[in-house]
Amino acid sequence: MSERRKDEVTAEQLDEMDRADLVRLGTSLDDVELVSYEERWPVRGTQAERRAERRVLMWFLLSAVFGLAFVGVFLWWPWDYRAPGEAGYALRVLYTPLVGLTFGLTALCLMFGVISYAKKFLPHELAAQQRHSGSSSEVDRRTVAAEFADAGERSGLRRRTVLRRALGLGGGVFGMGIGVLAIAPLVRDPWKDTEGPDSLWHTAWRSSPGEKVWLRVDTGEPEEVVLLRPEDMHAGGLVTVFPFREEEREHAERLAAALRRADSAVLVFRLRPGTKVTTRPGQEEFNYGDFYAYSKVCTHLGCPVSLYQQRDNLLLCPCHQSQFSLVGNARPVFGPATRPLPQLPLDVDEDGYFVARGDFVEAVGPAFWELGT
Repeated sequence: MSERRKDEVTAEQLDEMDRADLVRLGTSLDDVELVSYEERWPVRGTQAERRAERRVLMWFLLSAVFGLAFVGVFLWWPWDYRAPGEAGYALRVLYTPLVGLTFGLTALCLMFGVISYAKKFLPHELAAQQRHSGSSSEVDRRTVAAEFADAGERSGLRRRTVLRRALGLGGGVFGMGIGVLAIAPLVRDPWKDTEGPDSLWHTAWRSSPGEKVWLRVDTGEPEEVVLLRPEDMHAGGLVTVFPFREEEREHAERLAAALRRADSAVLVFRLRPGTKVTTRPGQEEFNYGDFYAYSKVCTHLGCPVSLYQQRDNLLLCPCHQSQFSLVGNARPVFGPATRPLPQLPLDVDEDGYFVARGDFVEAVGPAFWELGT
């Protein structure tokens, strides 16, 4: 029907119409021919209707159960790394599959419940409509809203209290799961255990008094121990290293675990002789001659910074193209990163091997609210 006819219906006339009148007006103005518009259950309270209601109720309750299971797995299931054969390994490897399974089943059951409700209780409508273009008028908006309300009223959702509550429970738990998924990683208290092994302020490079931590080259073999010496690197070269302690040498699990700790990866560079480097205040002695060591974890979102542009002394992150200047204390010169890469203080022991003189003096990885930089 023409837009001119829609404009003939005033706001006062719309206010005087009940929902049924608005439904009829909407269909006529939109050139809709209702071939049939029948309630699914004209006779209420039949066994078939109750059976259909129980089926929909089952899907909504299953959605709530799986949603609660998802929240429980996400928050409390053991997730920290365990080496194969170590106690708790079997539970740890199930963490990610269970998170995905419970979240997927929550959404799937909720979707099945909504679809089942629509197929079993919404009015059966068969209509033919002409296609129109352009934005909707006030009449369109009011009549469409009335049609939705009428469909909801005819479906009996208002009087099906248990079904309505189950839908709210399933949808609410699903929403809570999404909220937990989005918010839970942000609520870790960085001050709760500042001296512990999992603290945001320290890494595996931190040593106890009298303990020596060497720079171990990542050869790709978890049980192979190759320590780095200055003569192992040529000018302009780089190598990825991880911390190594002598007591780890005979323990394959600990050697493998040291290579998997995300905040421990370090890149060691040997700059070309004569390269002028700007250092940060308080870190003037962190290098060893032309050798500099920086965290491999990008300060933007934690990707491995692994692309080296040797000619320009730039380190590039392949994820979001942040670039860090190795001659400018690893500060970002391009891309979304805003913090320099933390620098590891280096030294050489009496046997000629590189050792770490201590842990990083700043947090490794992406910034967080309490970082204060």
